[in-house]
Amino acid sequence: MHKTISEKILADHAGKPEVFPDELVEVRVDFAFGNDITAPLAIEAFRRSGAKKVFDKDRIGLIPDHFVPNKDIASAVQARMLREFAKEFDLRYYFEVGRMGVEHALLPEQGIVLPGDVVIGADSHTCTYGALGAFATGVGSTDLAAAMITGKVWFKTPHSMKFIFRGKLRPWVGGKDLILYTIGQIGVDGARYRAMEFTGEVIDSLPMSDRFSMSNMAIEAGAKVGIVTPDSITEQYVSSRAKRPYKFYQSDPGATYEAVYDWDISALEPMVALPHSPENVKQVTEIANTPIDQVVIGSCTNGRLEDLRVAARILKGRKVAKGVRCLVIPATQLVYMEAMEEGLLEIFIEAEAAVSTPTCGPCLGGHMGILAPGEVAVATTNRNFLGRMGHVDSKVYLSNPAVAAASAVLGRIAHPEEVLS
Repeated sequence: MHKTISEKILADHAGKPEVFPDELVEVRVDFAFGNDITAPLAIEAFRRSGAKKVFDKDRIGLIPDHFVPNKDIASAVQARMLREFAKEFDLRYYFEVGRMGVEHALLPEQGIVLPGDVVIGADSHTCTYGALGAFATGVGSTDLAAAMITGKVWFKTPHSMKFIFRGKLRPWVGGKDLILYTIGQIGVDGARYRAMEFTGEVIDSLPMSDRFSMSNMAIEAGAKVGIVTPDSITEQYVSSRAKRPYKFYQSDPGATYEAVYDWDISALEPMVALPHSPENVKQVTEIANTPIDQVVIGSCTNGRLEDLRVAARILKGRKVAKGVRCLVIPATQLVYMEAMEEGLLEIFIEAEAAVSTPTCGPCLGGHMGILAPGEVAVATTNRNFLGRMGHVDSKVYLSNPAVAAASAVLGRIAHPEEVLS
């Protein structure tokens, strides 16, 4: 029977010849991880179970990235729990401050999660790794604890939905705009517990950074996973990074999809999600002149080197508008170093932006950029729920890095061409 890429990966990891939508399966996990918010709960559950060892010390990761560098005593205690657990069980993949990065940028960058994997993480944006052709999804902390003990997890096999993108991208339009457009079309629950499969000539030409952005925000449509068939672009990315063997899967011609969307996006402009939902999407030209107080360029969605390069093209030789704060947060230490070597950090600092060590920080309203009542931010992050980045009376607009940088220069939401023309 013809199968989708997601069904093939789950079948192989369940030791079955095939699986079917809605079937409950127990599958082998290639990698499981948590962060400084979710892993402490998993560690507590692990202790309560009476377990004395982990299933594989080379298949578990602990990445403190949300409230680090520690913002207060409580966050310091949580980070210490990860440190002590990693030491006790000799975990290979524990990343201390100074070595860490935002988890969903760090793990692919380091070749730890790979094509064909089943990956679970106690963080909803674990679906990011679907860009590699992996079945990757977020789980609860108790599920993570069970996986750390057994090396297995159960899923209900999701139905698949296919999204075909045709045409040619206009300047300043990328993966962030494609996924915002998609969520705007189907809604935040339009792919609930589904596998979103991104395909078409536009996806085939996208660099990995844009594919990561798209898969990262599949959860914003309610999806279990957002997956891209691996190809030569994937191979180029992973071949020099991979810490172990990997496998490319692809959907069969004739595989069954619950729904198929086929869009020509040649006329698509940069997109912006308005408060307070990722589905509340408009083209940037429809909301120009909206005043702002803060810009955040970073996160697991758009904190990679390619994203910083785009922002630097806009900010070079210019200044952040008076009365506006611009925060630039490289997603990993390597991204930070490469941005420094390319002179990008100098461009940001000369523009009077603040450059931070890698952290999730403001994305979840954690630290390093909390909004006061009435303040408005443009962010390259993935969520703009009520109170997401600070006070419930603040507002967050989601955009790509080019729109964010242009908005920082003009002090209002702006199209990049308004700055460069």
